[in-house]
Amino acid sequence: MTAGVVVGEWDVTIKTPVGSLHVVYHFDERDGVVTGTATGTSETVPLTDVVVEGSRVRWRQTVTKPMRLKLQFDVEVDGDRLTGHSRAGRLPRSAVAGVRRGAVRP
Repeated sequence: MTAGVVVGEWDVTIKTPVGSLHVVYHFDERDGVVTGTATGTSETVPLTDVVVEGSRVRWRQTVTKPMRLKLQFDVEVDGDRLTGHSRAGRLPRSAVAGVRRGAVRP
């Protein structure tokens, strides 16, 4: 798989200790470099350090609402689905699951 494995818009749910968050991720690829943004209910933030290795995708992002957190993500892409986890510092990992927008859902 190439860097484009994750390109597109994704509806993602992050199951945190304080409840599930619904976030829309948008990934682009240009000249082999993947960039992206995450849009939640109150802000849109850029993704940094996006790394694609086969079907594995990792990135970082900082959110300020509801509180300031630096998050790290590690997911596997399987066609139009992704699963994995995120972590904020020493807090427990949060499960991450998403579906590419426009994908046919069962």
